[in-house]
Amino acid sequence: MPTVLHLVRSIVSPLTRTRAFRWAAPRLLPPIERAIAALSGGRVQLSALLVPSLVLHTTGAKSGEPRESALMYTPDGAGRAIVAGTSFARDRHPAWTYNLLAHPDASITVHGRPMRVRASLVGDEGRDAAWARIEAQWPGYRAYERESGRVVRLFLLQPVREPRS
Repeated sequence: MPTVLHLVRSIVSPLTRTRAFRWAAPRLLPPIERAIAALSGGRVQLSALLVPSLVLHTTGAKSGEPRESALMYTPDGAGRAIVAGTSFARDRHPAWTYNLLAHPDASITVHGRPMRVRASLVGDEGRDAAWARIEAQWPGYRAYERESGRVVRLFLLQPVREPRS
């Protein structure tokens, strides 16, 4: 990882765990991300300036309607990605995690490129390794789990090959 990026992350990451950030971010970041995505044709995300980011496209657990969420992800080799349902340390799981539990076949968009994925919940045996990977990318990120008072859902997103016609 480039040293400058690591330095910036180590300075910014503690700020993201403040009460002010946890209050403001869920209200301000989604509309900002949507506006930037609309202007860039989905190729640019604000969050991607600091961390790898994607847009997760799911099917609503109850509604069956298409849903999308801009998320940080951690690469896990062979095109796989780990996403964490931290929800800014809120005490409830984010809606997208319920969607993946109900409908694990989803898609992601990274830098404007869509890809089909299948989500699987990271089990107890893989949680510490997944968190270690995430925190190597964003120091202190697991604090969201401690502060939320719940076990954050971690998902591994695996690419799905398109069927050949």
